[in-house]
Amino acid sequence: MSGIKPARRWQPPFYPFKRESFGKRFREKIEIIVKGPVWGCRMCGNCLLQETAFICCMECPKGLRNGPCGGVTPDGHCYVDPTRRCVWHAIYFRARKTGREDTLLEVLPPLDWSRAGTETWADVFNQIGKVGAGRFIGSLFSRDKELKKQVWNSVFKTVRQPVWWNGDSEYHAAAYKEPVSELEKSLREGRFVVATEVTPPLSADSGKLKNDIELVRPYVKAINFTDASSAIPKMSALACCKVAVDLNAEPVFQIAARDSTRISLQADAIGAGQFGIKNILCVTGDSPVVGPPPSSDMNINDLDSVQMLWILRRMRDEGIYLDGRKMKHPPSYFLGAATTPFALDPELQAIRDQKKVNAGAQFFQT
Repeated sequence: MSGIKPARRWQPPFYPFKRESFGKRFREKIEIIVKGPVWGCRMCGNCLLQETAFICCMECPKGLRNGPCGGVTPDGHCYVDPTRRCVWHAIYFRARKTGREDTLLEVLPPLDWSRAGTETWADVFNQIGKVGAGRFIGSLFSRDKELKKQVWNSVFKTVRQPVWWNGDSEYHAAAYKEPVSELEKSLREGRFVVATEVTPPLSADSGKLKNDIELVRPYVKAINFTDASSAIPKMSALACCKVAVDLNAEPVFQIAARDSTRISLQADAIGAGQFGIKNILCVTGDSPVVGPPPSSDMNINDLDSVQMLWILRRMRDEGIYLDGRKMKHPPSYFLGAATTPFALDPELQAIRDQKKVNAGAQFFQT
């Protein structure tokens, strides 16, 4: 248990993937000696403490860096490990108490795994040198709040928001004008839209799937196909969506962060368009702990749903991959996210939903 954090560290610190110089290894040791006991630091290589009320979000068993998942228990504990408090509830509570809720809207980046296990203080000190040490120190004692914020962000935001991410807390409207799917068209026209969910089959037989689609198709505008819900393997959501398209039904392609990497996410989103799938729903996904044994990888997710939305929005609207490469022919899709009207803390849920909208969500499903 660290000095000021709300829960025990979930896993030990990361270690560098390659041998660093002696000087860098020495700085890493100093950083973990200081930050470990105080914040339970995992040495993720991209510290976000300034934006998470000085509680390390890497306490989360899923490694979520943009807010809680939907699995918080009624008493505010983590469903992956009910003996632990949800670290993101603790972050929101402290941010609210200190009047820093606005910092929780910034879309924070995923890990750069090549930096995991390395120190971050050198980056901070280098940036202070670029801004000017005198200017930075002087701003700390300034009564001008705007100046203080500007100088602070010129150091810490530059460090925590690498050029390949450039996250912010602003709303970004879609760059296209005409709706890309029938679901989007109906919502834009202000119609009352009914959607439903169809569970993919547990086997390779698609007969029942086709019957279910035909059964509900006349009564709904769109059909959502889950991505291995409850961490149980089923027919892929992508395959189910293709079956729906062949039956003239409007599918919603659900992608769970649990089984996605930043590479597979981008590939699947591009590929879905080739099957006529134009609606994508980004969700965190159930932890393998709720699935049948033996459990799958219990390590942290590569991405969370907010980061998925940010990546896919920029692919569509800016025509760039996460690594910055330009696309000749960007994909087109209608981006959605999940929410719940029965959240433990409605104010927290509202902030979380606003963050998803800022990241790229254009519709919500409950």
